[in-house]
Amino acid sequence: MQRTTLVTGVGAVAGAAVVFGLGTYFFTGTESTTSLDTQSTASVGGHKALAAYVVEGRTRSKYHPLPWVGVKVTDVSCPSGLKAVAGATLTCTGKKSGGGTVDIPVSVVRASATSVTWKFDR
Repeated sequence: MQRTTLVTGVGAVAGAAVVFGLGTYFFTGTESTTSLDTQSTASVGGHKALAAYVVEGRTRSKYHPLPWVGVKVTDVSCPSGLKAVAGATLTCTGKKSGGGTVDIPVSVVRASATSVTWKFDR
């Protein structure tokens, strides 16, 4: 009887840890695919690019989705749009809620004529 209770308890704790870990993984994703339409497209160096305001807004909303992951930023600014070219990079700046700043590297994973898949690093 005690053994069954112990096994059940250990199983419940292990199950909760797996659910917690998977939830954290899915909520903290830093990759986004964004369409290049008339509202979100800019030009950087003669190349089609994702407008800076789109990169800033999405990064700000996803940078700190859970309290135990990363640093909370209150604002994100990028020096330009993100070129719609695979491998293109950009460094945005986030303002920490407690003061100070953090550099946020952004890169293009893949790009097409109609969309850009990009990610940022924490």
